Amino acid sequence: MLSNSGYGEKAIEYYLTKPNQGPLKDADQISELTGPCGDTMKSYLKVDQGKIQDVKFDVLGCPGAISAAMALADLVRGKDLNRALQVKDGDVFKALVEIPDQKQHCIRLAVKTLEKAIKEYQDKQEN
Repeated sequence: MLSNSGYGEKAIEYYLTKPNQGPLKDADQISELTGPCGDTMKSYLKVDQGKIQDVKFDVLGCPGAISAAMALADLVRGKDLNRALQVKDGDVFKALVEIPDQKQHCIRLAVKTLEKAIKEYQDKQEN
């Protein structure tokens, strides 16, 4: 059913296995964002010496939102915070290979949720 809706194999795999879903114990930052469609994401960051040691997402949303968050977590894990902020929608789209056009906003929500978490973490560190 997902492939008939326009999801590629990689996106389907992320959706079914949800490898980066769930709360992250002892997270240094937890941030939440709700998109215009009503999907909600919560990002958990574990940061060590300015690098994302681990990242997880809780997602209340459609397969597009879940697969986008899972792919984004894989893309930024191990990166320093500024490099993680450089990961954009197109990078997530390439990682998913194929996702329906009407689900592009799901990728945007994942990126915005992560950006919010990183910026809130950085603000806490500065204060």
